[in-house]
Amino acid sequence: MTAITAPQSTEPTTGPVTGATAGRIAVRHRSISQPLLYGALLLCALLTLLPFVWVLSGSLRSLDEIRSDPGAWLPHHVTFDNFTRLFRTQGFGRFLANSVVVAALVVVGNVVAASAAGYALAKLEFAGRRLAFAAVMAAMMVPVTSVFLTQFVITVDLGLADTLTGVALPSMALPLSVFIMRQYAQSIPDELLEAARIDGAGEFRIFFRIFLPLAGPAVATITIMSFLYSWNNFIWPLIVAQSMSSYTLPVGLAATSQAAAHVTDYGLMLAGAIVVMLPVLVLFLFLQRYFVQGVAGTGMR
Repeated sequence: MTAITAPQSTEPTTGPVTGATAGRIAVRHRSISQPLLYGALLLCALLTLLPFVWVLSGSLRSLDEIRSDPGAWLPHHVTFDNFTRLFRTQGFGRFLANSVVVAALVVVGNVVAASAAGYALAKLEFAGRRLAFAAVMAAMMVPVTSVFLTQFVITVDLGLADTLTGVALPSMALPLSVFIMRQYAQSIPDELLEAARIDGAGEFRIFFRIFLPLAGPAVATITIMSFLYSWNNFIWPLIVAQSMSSYTLPVGLAATSQAAAHVTDYGLMLAGAIVVMLPVLVLFLFLQRYFVQGVAGTGMR
């Protein structure tokens, strides 16, 4: 009697996925997803850089070429005449010096005020602490332009109109800087400060010797943000500065870029935009690592 056997299937048997199989699948997915992620990031970076490329290209073109072909990405004839005329503009050196002085006052004021306020709001117990932090949060929600009239009246009453101190004063304690420092201070262990108090250290010594060195990333973040805010500020300096001797760089460039018959000198403006951007880019390159750490540290609690 002949035995009949079932034909053997050539299909691979399905069974539980082993660790090696799962590892190969994960590697395959990673090899596919990483190029897509890098490609998307590269595309976003290129789209972000396009306006800067156009500004740089425009600063290297003559005014006639800009007017004849404003959408061109590359100059037909490279010229540095715009930068030459910019540095020869009457008052340019004073505008630049005024911007540096105002930015220095704003940065120092924000670092000092925000560090002290952030440390107090995060690490000290006092009556009204929650109310004070709520006031800081409320101040962040108020549009800056809505308080210009009040700020101008106070500045005039203090006798600071048409002065560099008056230009810098409203920005020397930004609510956002206080918020960033307070959030970063929350991530510093309380046990570290308590150990210093047990050893006999006072609050000022703890603040200067322990807190500030640990808050370096937050300080770098505040430095970049306050410098950027002050360096690019246009409306408030335009309001409070009543003579060219108190103009900052953005206001001075806008005032001197008007040619005859009120025709805007776009080449001069684009060259000025490049000069305004350079200090911000250099500062960010030096403090980039601390800036990222500071922004990441604000969300730890």
